[in-house]
Amino acid sequence: MTEIKQCLWYDHNAEEAARFYVTLLPDSRIDNIVLAPADTPSGPEGSVLVVEFTLAGNKYVGLNGGPIFPHTEAFSIQVVTEDQAETDRLWQALTAGGGQESVCGWLKDRWGLSWQITPRRLFELMSDKDPDRARRATQAMLQMVKIDVAALERAADGEVPAQPAPEPAGAA
Repeated sequence: MTEIKQCLWYDHNAEEAARFYVTLLPDSRIDNIVLAPADTPSGPEGSVLVVEFTLAGNKYVGLNGGPIFPHTEAFSIQVVTEDQAETDRLWQALTAGGGQESVCGWLKDRWGLSWQITPRRLFELMSDKDPDRARRATQAMLQMVKIDVAALERAADGEVPAQPAPEPAGAA
């Protein structure tokens, strides 16, 4: 059967990243580690070339390709969380050790991979049948770094005025 997997290029640290990622979500595991059968541009014979892993039931491949192609925000992993506690736990874990916060629920982990930590409630509020509630929730989200569900609820209810979105770290 044909299979689709996302392939993530790493600078020689795919195994370290994958081993960390699989600790974060249920139904996650390392599936296979492929050692280079010969010297390659990525490393010497016997070094880790590919790490196949599953995150929350989704299959990924980590390729130790070297520094040529760094991660960008053009690709991200979105985790839809059930509550604020799960949002906070994942946010803390992924930004620890050198990760970077961005805006609107986006962050980069210490390997430079972009993630969206998105509470399910955000989607519900943004698609509210009342367009004013949806607009207010969206405007509130645009102000946030990590998504705060209680603040979204207050904004949707008209309790908090919308403000401009913050500049991402490092923006000029």
